[in-house]
Amino acid sequence: MSREGRKLAGVTEPEPRFGPGGWRAPGGWQAAEPAEPTGWVSNELAEPTGQVSVVHLLRHGEVHNPEHVLYGRLANFRLSERGREQAELVAKSLADADLAAVFCSPLQRAQETAAPAAEAHGLEVVVDDGLIEAGNRFEGMTVSVDSGAWRHPRYWPWLRDPFTPSWGEPYRDIAHRMVSAVHRARVAASGREALCVSHQLPIWTLRRFVTGQRLWHDPR
Repeated sequence: MSREGRKLAGVTEPEPRFGPGGWRAPGGWQAAEPAEPTGWVSNELAEPTGQVSVVHLLRHGEVHNPEHVLYGRLANFRLSERGREQAELVAKSLADADLAAVFCSPLQRAQETAAPAAEAHGLEVVVDDGLIEAGNRFEGMTVSVDSGAWRHPRYWPWLRDPFTPSWGEPYRDIAHRMVSAVHRARVAASGREALCVSHQLPIWTLRRFVTGQRLWHDPR
């Protein structure tokens, strides 16, 4: 039965939930799609019963990228002036938050975004590899529909499967490592709040995972 049919029939979809074994996405109609993650993600970091921790997920600020390349996991891509202003604004917006920990991707742009908020709360920025940008075979190239690497036939085999995807890190792997990173931040917060600075695709993949949506999507 389709999702719409289940709603009309009065059948509700289960909510994503956390348990001692990890995070489970809703099953049901989504489970029929082979690309979707199902079951429990292994995790031993359980939170005490009745304790609530809040984890804020934040994409890094605007990047200085005058050549418009797909920078992916490449080093030395810093924030632009506007990006630095965005990082300062985030720090101000979190001034009254009860931050106990700040985590970030190992990439420079994420560390620069995390720094003002951490400094404002007297915290050290903790680098977590689980928050890194998605791997992509087009790193270092310019890519667009009208120009760039996508116009060259030699790269077309990389585009054959948008559901896994064939050009980079599998969405399922991204979702699982992001869930683990959030668990680590949650435990570090221990009833308070934590900030995780990551990247657009990993954050949206995590969001879609925990809300039971298909993982493949248009990231624009």
